[in-house]
Amino acid sequence: MKRRQLLSGAAGLPLVLQLRPARATPEALAAAVRSFTGGTPLREGKVRLDVATLVDNGNTVPVGISLPDTPPAEVAAIALFNERNPQSDVARFHFGPGAGARSVATRIRLATSQQLVAVARLADGSCWVQRVDVVVTLAACIE
Repeated sequence: MKRRQLLSGAAGLPLVLQLRPARATPEALAAAVRSFTGGTPLREGKVRLDVATLVDNGNTVPVGISLPDTPPAEVAAIALFNERNPQSDVARFHFGPGAGARSVATRIRLATSQQLVAVARLADGSCWVQRVDVVVTLAACIE
């Protein structure tokens, strides 16, 4: 192969490749939740997911997760998942016996309007969930 043939072929390569932003799928969300819960059935309640349902800017979205009516010693782990970001598994927080508060607060980026899912695993092995639909007017995560 001659140098000119190689260069002309390489010049057309961007036309062949179409890069799309990676997006999570409903199957990826379900798989991420299942990997956290170990297949334990999810129950509604106990978990409170504090997030605005209308977000102006998806670049920084404050999120809080708590279990207000559950004794702190019973909470083993909390996880946050999303439906349409490049990765469904946003964050996992595991609590040891010395942890005082068993609630978390963070900021995340949201690619577009989507559902957020907070899951808590208790010491008895049960898993609790809350889902919130969030509308994002200015998307992030789409570079």
